[in-house]
Amino acid sequence: MNRPTGAARARASADGLRRTFPARPAGDTAATTWWGRAWVTALTAQSRDPGRLERGSDLAARGSVDAVTVTPGLVLAYVHGSRPRPYRARLRVRPLTDDDWARLLDHIADHPAHLAALLDRELPPALAEGPVPLLPGAGDLIPDCTCPDPVRPCKHAAALCHRTARLLDQDPFVLLLLRGRGEDDLIDTLTRLSVTRAAPAPGGDEVQDDEAEDPYRPPALPGVRARDVLAAGPRPPVPPPPPVPDGPAAPPSYPSGHGGPDPLALDQLATQAAVRAHALLATGRDPLAGLGHWADAVRIAAARPGSGLTSAARDLYARLARAAGRDVTDLHRAVAAWQLGGEAGLAALEEPWDPPAGPFDRARPTLLAAGHPRLRPERNRLTHPAGDRQLRLGRDGLWYGYISDPGREDWWPTGTPGLDPVAVFGALPGGGA
Repeated sequence: MNRPTGAARARASADGLRRTFPARPAGDTAATTWWGRAWVTALTAQSRDPGRLERGSDLAARGSVDAVTVTPGLVLAYVHGSRPRPYRARLRVRPLTDDDWARLLDHIADHPAHLAALLDRELPPALAEGPVPLLPGAGDLIPDCTCPDPVRPCKHAAALCHRTARLLDQDPFVLLLLRGRGEDDLIDTLTRLSVTRAAPAPGGDEVQDDEAEDPYRPPALPGVRARDVLAAGPRPPVPPPPPVPDGPAAPPSYPSGHGGPDPLALDQLATQAAVRAHALLATGRDPLAGLGHWADAVRIAAARPGSGLTSAARDLYARLARAAGRDVTDLHRAVAAWQLGGEAGLAALEEPWDPPAGPFDRARPTLLAAGHPRLRPERNRLTHPAGDRQLRLGRDGLWYGYISDPGREDWWPTGTPGLDPVAVFGALPGGGA
């Protein structure tokens, strides 16, 4: 069966009731199947302005429809129009009732060719127009959009309709999802129904009493058990693993809605999950294992472009700091340390320690020989007599530079860490003095 894989397959939720399809580049968007054209006809039949539908087709052809999310009864996407901010367009269709689904599943189970056609990404007319009609008729497709156009359907909803028709062309299971059931759930249910109908009647000679109690147990078939074949001789070698991808894939676009989850938070979680999964696949090691709550908040903030300067980043910084029980200034300082040295840089900022004899003891005379004043030692730190510059030896063996206003304990990481304390100290503002 021709089931889409890789980039051609939409990202689906764990329960199969939400699929997100990536945006499509500019190109022809005309439906190519009879059911895709029927989907478009359901919207055009209720339009009072054919010009809006044509403009919607043009928008879809220009690639103006962002990622499309499909859930039972709803198609949603952001559509770019004449204004910088895209509009949220939606198409609603009534999901089938439980009774409708029971009749539809019985009909498919009675006609195995219907299921075979679906698995080949075809929608037989006898199924779509059978005892439970699947395609919407005139007035069954309800458009909605956040644009100011009072006429519905507007061009943005029409663009989404054309884009959805192309998704239906490629995969009729999208239509069944709109009607309320996901692909995996449908196939599992239909498999159980088929097995039940094919099983011998309870009480027959072929069926034992314990087998008759389970309607989903498959009938006994002649043959040889796989375990007996494998036990008879040497087992074939395990095939090599597939190659590791070059990098983690970008997450889908998550639309925002009233009462829904924050798209920024979803994007952060999905992106970081992809990065961790790729690292585990490539190295067998989770790069974030062992990070505490505060360190993880710092890592997330450091990965956000803008370093807290944009409104979205400022909001993220505020929420991360609040969740970790720290203030935003602490978070900015910690982000600066993380960007210099990662987890080791953050530890140099926040965790004083007593280094063993060695590089720390040799640093003071080395700095004196280079013409610097005698620095004041305190645990893993060497501080200038003026109180405005400082070196910290990290547990990774690197020296980290810090600056502060004289007389204040307001140390900020700066410069590039390194193995040579003279070079790191000399690179600090005023470090040559």
